[in-house]
Amino acid sequence: MDTLIKNLQSEIKELPNRKEILANILSLLDLTTLEGSDNNARIETLCNKALSFGSHGLPLPAAVCVYPPFVKHAKTLLAGSGVHVASVAGAFPSGQLPLHLRVNECEYAVAEGADEVDMVISRGTFLAGDHKFLVDEVAAMKQACGKVHLKVILETGELVTESNIKLASELAIAGGADFIKTSTGKIQPAATPEAMAIMLQVIKNHFDKTGVRIGIKPAGGISTPDQALLYYLLVKNIVGNEWLNNKLFRIGASRLADGIQTELQG
Repeated sequence: MDTLIKNLQSEIKELPNRKEILANILSLLDLTTLEGSDNNARIETLCNKALSFGSHGLPLPAAVCVYPPFVKHAKTLLAGSGVHVASVAGAFPSGQLPLHLRVNECEYAVAEGADEVDMVISRGTFLAGDHKFLVDEVAAMKQACGKVHLKVILETGELVTESNIKLASELAIAGGADFIKTSTGKIQPAATPEAMAIMLQVIKNHFDKTGVRIGIKPAGGISTPDQALLYYLLVKNIVGNEWLNNKLFRIGASRLADGIQTELQG
């Protein structure tokens, strides 16, 4: 995988269709604010930013991602635009609450109108060796989501090893994840190409065995067009073109959209 990553990094500057891909990446973004200082005014700023790309002739992002108390406000602001509202849930970012309370938070976010839920797994429990709990917690959150798409955050920076990332990816999918996601963005390292490649290989193996496509979302620290292009090319090379749409591929970011817009309009 290291060789693949290096080869793709060398390709980025020479991409003949770079601007076309960057425009597509805009449509894959989950514009995100997940700060303790968030309030309705900040959510309005984020939603207005999401909608502003259309006035510049650019694709709208796939979603905005917010804390549960702001879901209803974001839904009102984005009504009719096609931009989804994603909510974190499950005691984000730590996952350190009893499961029934985490499920209650998920149910609340869905009741408020969330189109998607980004949950965190209990890394402490997983690292302590209770791997079955990961399947059970994802299954419980998936049941609470109903038809709402569930993205499962592994927090790969805390899982550390390739074997842990691979196993957590497999267990999350077994529990019913619609997407697997690298990171909360609250610890370092957040998203890395190496972790992403491991997760994509698990997704490919699952598809080869079952014919079911699971989505992928890198998030945390992806702030430049070149970084986003590397993740895009990893998806293209490992699982294929069928994943290059916002039904199966998202990028969680807060600053990336500005860099892409500057390059596309520059």
